Amino acid sequence: MRPPPGAVSGLAAAWLRKRALLGWQKHDRRSIRSSTGAAGRRPWATFDRMKFGIALGALNPAFFADAVVEAEALGFESCWLPEHLILTDDMQGSPHPGQDLPPIPPTTPVFDAFAMLAFLAGRTTRIRLGTNVYLMGLRHPFAAARAVQTLDLVSGGRAEIGIGAGWLREEWRAAGLDPRTRGRRLDEALEVCRRLWTEPVVAHRGEFFEFDAVHFEPKPVQTPHPPIHVGGVSEAALVRAARAGDGWIGMEEPLEQVRRSIARLAALRREFGRDGQRFEITVGAPPKDRDAVMRFEEAGVHRIIVRPWRRSPEAVDGLRAFADRFF
Repeated sequence: MRPPPGAVSGLAAAWLRKRALLGWQKHDRRSIRSSTGAAGRRPWATFDRMKFGIALGALNPAFFADAVVEAEALGFESCWLPEHLILTDDMQGSPHPGQDLPPIPPTTPVFDAFAMLAFLAGRTTRIRLGTNVYLMGLRHPFAAARAVQTLDLVSGGRAEIGIGAGWLREEWRAAGLDPRTRGRRLDEALEVCRRLWTEPVVAHRGEFFEFDAVHFEPKPVQTPHPPIHVGGVSEAALVRAARAGDGWIGMEEPLEQVRRSIARLAALRREFGRDGQRFEITVGAPPKDRDAVMRFEEAGVHRIIVRPWRRSPEAVDGLRAFADRFF
């Protein structure tokens, strides 16, 4: 006999009971975002809206935990981890417009982003945990949805999910997929994941994925699901962000280019009838002073991801120096 809509398995029900005993509750994303920075040694809300995250991709993994723990204590709002499924020996292309050389060598250490962020969740209590960006289209939606759901559960609702179609075509070929389909696969995978996170029973017939009715429990802590930030500066990425994202993650670019992207996103969101919905703008930028931060804020940026260190052993001191200057 099919269980009633919303019913959960015994295992999921036990998890939910344990979560309730630990004080975890279902959260609306808006309430989480407005309260995240209230605790900690330093308030990050020293500007009207600006939040600061740290870029873990610019750090030796041996220093991840120390840096994130210190960032939380100082009042940084979030940490962001890049990811790849695999790096090929013959790498070509770049995510940066106008550049042809890959930004990383094929020997770069790569980790399962959600396993690493779950580990960091266990070392922290407030800092938000983001992917920048997760190649969701390379995975089956069942695996992607489960990874996101688990991180949101074990962190008590602190997941921020940056997604992208990816720039490394060889990575898609190595996985046995046609890189020309990566945008469409990402769109369909995201559609399926959203349904798994929010609907009691899901069946799907699409271009790339097909399955009969399934149940997916428990649902993420954040409702309706963790925020989805679409990364990339191409027109296709901006369209995807405007149509399906809760936010956009840009590249490290001059402020004038950021302004143009924000204006384009605003126009696209109006076209899609989404201009009244909450939407966050995140960019990577090394601000020189508080006036630079104010200019980004006035342009409509909500979050800046920074890496205030030259060498990984200097990360904690660099974070402290940044906090002294900007918080």
